[in-house]
Amino acid sequence: MSGLKTRPTDQKPEDFLETVEHPTRKSDGYKLLEIFKNVTGEKPVMWGPSIVGFGSYKYENTRGKEFEWPRVGFSPRKQSLSIYITPGFDRFTDLLDVLGKHRLGKGCLYINKLADVDIEILKKIVRKAYIETT
Repeated sequence: MSGLKTRPTDQKPEDFLETVEHPTRKSDGYKLLEIFKNVTGEKPVMWGPSIVGFGSYKYENTRGKEFEWPRVGFSPRKQSLSIYITPGFDRFTDLLDVLGKHRLGKGCLYINKLADVDIEILKKIVRKAYIETT
């Protein structure tokens, strides 16, 4: 596998979360850590310096290169919480409609703070994405 710089590291997710300066993002990061652990049953692993990932899978891009990526993950970024949902969001439109305030990127769900969304709906999205990424 070559090309992808974001790979599993030995850094502890809790150590990373302690470096988050924004108090709400830090607190929400710890909440997401517990949510993702409970939903996936996986041990969290740092992927690169800033993504907390759960599980892994291999995929092939359109050029035939194989990569490894977390099945689901998150990162408390400066601008928002980034939730990584690998299979994309087409299968989640019904849940996204009732999630609460959010934005979508190509493979990310952006949330300003957890208080803006329905946590139970978020758990359903993470669970469904985790299960479908096999």
